[in-house]
Amino acid sequence: MMSKSLPVVILLAMIHISVTNAATKPNVIVVVADDLGYTDVGFHGGDQIPTPNIDWLAKNGIILDRYYTAKICTPSRASLLTGRHPMQLGLQSSVIFPSLPYGLGLNETLLPQYLKKYGYSTHMVGKWHLGMFTRNYTPTYRGFDSHFGFWSDKTDYFSHENSGSVVASSNAIGLDLWENMTVASQYNGSYGTELFGKRAVDLILKHDQSKPFFLYLAHQAVHNGISPQPLKAPQEYLDKFSFITHDGRRRYAAMLSVLDDTIGNLTSALLSSGMYENTLLIFTTDNGGPVDGFSMNYASNWPLRGCKATNWEGGVRGAAFIHSRLLKNPRTTSHHLMHISDWLPTIMSAIGEKLPTDIDYYGVDQWPTLQYDIASPRKEVIHNYYGGLGAIQYGDYKLIKCCMTSMNGWYPEQKYVPTNQNPYISCGERNSSLPACTKDKPCLFDIQSDPCEYNNIASLKPQLSKWLLEKLEAFADAAQPPRNKPSDPAAFPRFHNGHWTDWLDPEPVE
Repeated sequence: MMSKSLPVVILLAMIHISVTNAATKPNVIVVVADDLGYTDVGFHGGDQIPTPNIDWLAKNGIILDRYYTAKICTPSRASLLTGRHPMQLGLQSSVIFPSLPYGLGLNETLLPQYLKKYGYSTHMVGKWHLGMFTRNYTPTYRGFDSHFGFWSDKTDYFSHENSGSVVASSNAIGLDLWENMTVASQYNGSYGTELFGKRAVDLILKHDQSKPFFLYLAHQAVHNGISPQPLKAPQEYLDKFSFITHDGRRRYAAMLSVLDDTIGNLTSALLSSGMYENTLLIFTTDNGGPVDGFSMNYASNWPLRGCKATNWEGGVRGAAFIHSRLLKNPRTTSHHLMHISDWLPTIMSAIGEKLPTDIDYYGVDQWPTLQYDIASPRKEVIHNYYGGLGAIQYGDYKLIKCCMTSMNGWYPEQKYVPTNQNPYISCGERNSSLPACTKDKPCLFDIQSDPCEYNNIASLKPQLSKWLLEKLEAFADAAQPPRNKPSDPAAFPRFHNGHWTDWLDPEPVE
């Protein structure tokens, strides 16, 4: 069983913190929560699921109010690790399921590869989801000294098996848990979020502090697992939320509570090891939460519109913060525009190093903005454009070409509406005289005054709408073609001793 974390504020008073030499490069920890709902954390006003450890870090760091991700998993992770836009990477159309023979291009340089040049020890724990058909696409061949976790999109939280997603067949069920390049079959029955949290703590406590440390902790939580019961948590956590009557929402709450405890344990390890003083800790979701049973889950983005897999705010406006004793402006909220691709150049700036000038990064350096609350160099965010659907945000305005056939509304999850007012979202009033947003024409919203995307003002600002659409289409015209390839049945675990593997290598791991 995972140890329960003491509130971090108590630990700060209890633990002597060593002072790190100012000349030492900072440690960097990036924590990714999967499918986290915008309103499911306390620092966004959520009051149904306590997240005290996440909230403490957020409130004593810098909360990122206008922070955006991609709308689904693979594009966000690729963008975070490369500093480039998913459309520049050919990863704009879908996610990489385990039988698909493609991945993030080997011509791309990833964050751990940059950091290794400057002496960093680089480790990954958790979900990869950037390609696995040959070993060259897997974490320890992409700059990580170690990886403990899974290569695909999701696994069962206890058995660590993946059912193949796109094939939906029992013939495709197989183990997907790795210790570097060795199948890790000994953890059957251990809860995944706790396993990943414990490994992260072990890496911190065993780290040789003569070298700077990088950890990419990509939790599966609170993404669904596999059927027939995709939402699993230890019984003690399920019992903790017995007051939530809806089974799916209760299970989601339990999964998030486990995640929060692992964040507390991570912080405790940083404190007890003496690494806390010289660590940048970044927390981000990969996309908005799946709501109302979408993707078999029950997050809450209320009062934002839409959910995961849409370009509405509920799909792309993410919960995120940065926490560090190195921040000059802690216990604040940044209202500057930021995109998930900005982390790579921001981290490089924070450690005092420059990026190559011959790569077309979409990300921009936000370190001066975070440190001194000065204007962000980012003026726009291209959310995506593929298959006739997309969105662009410029300044206060967002143009969106919609819509999916569903998930275009507002979803108080199982009638749950937070008692607390979200501190960053004030929806404003609906104007019934304005036309509804449909797939026939692009829609325009003033996101500053109308963050809930109630009022389509495209008819009031036709020139602005035209200009934004042209910018969106120009970016799409310059994009890399999607790398997608069809499913390959040769990948199925029945051909590989019951586990997923690097099946197109001459000698795959069997």
